[in-house]
Order: sequence, then C-alpha cells, then structure tokens
Amino acid sequence: MNAMIFAAGLGTRLSPLTDDCPKAMVELDGKPLLEHTINKLKQNGVERIVVNVHHFADKIIYFLENNDFGIDIVISDEKDLLLDTGGGLKKAENLFIPNEPILIHNVDILSDFDISYLINSHIDTNALATLLVRSEIGNRFFLSYENMLTGWRNTSTLEKKIVNDRFYISKSVGFTGIHIVSYNLLSKITENGVFSIIDVYLRLAKDNLIHTYTDDTSFWMDLGTVEQLDKAKDLF
Repeated sequence: MNAMIFAAGLGTRLSPLTDDCPKAMVELDGKPLLEHTINKLKQNGVERIVVNVHHFADKIIYFLENNDFGIDIVISDEKDLLLDTGGGLKKAENLFIPNEPILIHNVDILSDFDISYLINSHIDTNALATLLVRSEIGNRFFLSYENMLTGWRNTSTLEKKIVNDRFYISKSVGFTGIHIVSYNLLSKITENGVFSIIDVYLRLAKDNLIHTYTDDTSFWMDLGTVEQLDKAKDLF
C-alpha cells in the first residue's frame, strides 16, 4: 500500500515557529511532526510513503535523507509552486506503487485512531475514496447521507457545494485530514494546476462512491496552531 503525507504547506498558523522552519519539522515530544506521521503510517502496512515539500523543502529533504525509517520514502518536489492538496496528489501520481491504494495523512494531525478500520472499510465498500470524519469540526463541513458524500458547506461564508438532492437530509461531519483513495482515482483527476482534493471528491461523488467513515471515539487533534500544539505538548 502507498501513503502520502501532505507536508508542503506554509504553516502560517504556526508562526513564529514556521518563520524559519517547515511545519513538518516543528517538534512535539522531541520529534518532528513528520516523524510522528511516518511512524503512524508504518504501523499500517504501508510500503511506500510520498512526502510533498515546498516551504523550507531542503530541511525536510535533509531530515529524510539522514534518518533511516525502514521504509521507502519518496519526495514530491513542489518547490516552484505550492499545488494544494489536489494538485499535490496529481503531481505525485507517477511516484506511487501502481494499482495500490493511497493512504493520505496531513502532517499536522495527531490521532490514536486505528487506521486499519479505515482501510478495511475502504476495501469492503469498494469506494473510490474513504474519508475519516468526526462530528462537526470548525466551520467547514462535509455533508454525508448514509456514509456517502453529498456536499460541502462553510457556515462562516454560507457557501454550499451540493452533490445531490439528499443534501437536505444529510448530516454535517468534520474532515480529519486522514483519507484513503483507490489508485484508479488518480486517472479521474482532470483538474490542473493548483486545486483542492475536496473539489475533486465533490465532483466525483456525483457518479462514484465517496465514502465517509465516522469516528468520534478516538483521540484527534489538529496541530495547525501554536495553541493546539501547546495543548498536545501538555498531553505528552
């Protein structure tokens, strides 16, 4: 199985920690966030991890080249242009082991969720993609009906993107930044340049099963802000 760690972001919410350091190299309990994520993915049978880089890319590359994690790790270079999540996945297409699913994990997510449940659900449903979700997080939500993606909404801007008419009986769920896609999803990405994977999922959900897997029992934190990182340090 493949995995991809989204590690290219600017990490502006973690400033000043990211003023001279990539978000992926910010430390928690004496280890970079990137190392925590790699170790998490290794526990789930991943054979190859693709890491995309942009902000202070050379520091991430140096770290990976000088540490042996016992797993095949490949760099997807976005130094010239930060491509967002959808563009980043598309650029990395030729770096993955062919015909193997791709487990995707944001580098600033900390969780004790057993990812094997997500993998097994993805296989059992034969979904094109399976998204790990929780009860409402923040102000941007997926809409889900019977574990099928039906839309997206932003409660701050009142923006909505509706996939089908089940929207009115759908529930709002928050995206955790952990998801798995079938390899053939890559060939269905027709967008170019800089774009979000969320928009890809919403477009494909009209004719394909984009599955939502809800978990509210495990520990989960978004470490994208200094305040949240400090809370995580207290926990450790």
